[in-house]
Amino acid sequence: MQGEYVRRIVQLALAEDIGTGDVTTLATVPEDLQASGYLLAKSPGVLSGLEVAAAVFHEVDPAITFEPLAADGDRIERGQHLARVSGPARGILSAERVALNFVQRLSGVATLTARYVAAVEGTGARIIDTRKTTPGMRLLEKAAVRHGGGHNHRVGLSDGVLIKDNHLAAIGGADRIARAVAAARAFAPHTLRIEVEVTSLEELDQALAAGADVILLDNMPIDMMAEAVRRTAGRAILEASGGITLETVRQVAETGVDLISSGALTHSAPALDISLEIELQPEEDAP
Repeated sequence: MQGEYVRRIVQLALAEDIGTGDVTTLATVPEDLQASGYLLAKSPGVLSGLEVAAAVFHEVDPAITFEPLAADGDRIERGQHLARVSGPARGILSAERVALNFVQRLSGVATLTARYVAAVEGTGARIIDTRKTTPGMRLLEKAAVRHGGGHNHRVGLSDGVLIKDNHLAAIGGADRIARAVAAARAFAPHTLRIEVEVTSLEELDQALAAGADVILLDNMPIDMMAEAVRRTAGRAILEASGGITLETVRQVAETGVDLISSGALTHSAPALDISLEIELQPEEDAP
């Protein structure tokens, strides 16, 4: 993960949460008080975002020590200690919520991705993400997909050619797929694959004839998808997309498609339950 990117997003999140100051902590916690505690998994899953959580604590107060007890990509169990934090109590308390927001959100993405990956095990299909990510958090969420065993589609619009239905509608004409693929081939660097979205077997045949490298089968029924695999016969990479759930992903994979993309990995992943448990400090002996 790029350090400057993480630093900027952490600073933005902290500015949003702390604002001009954590008034509760400043009012109630002595300035010189030291504290320690653990990030605790309260649900099983796949860990992601621990490095970002560490950056949050360090940004709030460089005197805070963050000791990882697990690593991003690890499968974690309920009750497991994920990291130990120690140092100025004020800093730990002020950083707590933002650090947890990152690690809970990203671990949720990794955990859901791992469930999709497990569902297609043995089929040869790969689970990939989409651009349906939280604004500003795309690189973190795509890293979380990798931590869960998935793979990344293009990061942004500059990373690949994907001719979608609205591009084709804007172009118009019966030969729009052929013209779009030819135009993309002429414009894009030779290192980029040309992908085109199709919704029917007729459009599939047109995309194959145009020489598309990757063909996205959008919202196709299972039997049509299987026929698309048969017709393609390895001439292009086939990606299945559109409304694919954990309940249906295995059936989709068994058609023989190469890739299965799901926006749900990032836009619908529930946060994993992780908390920060502060250790009570021993009271001073009464005089």
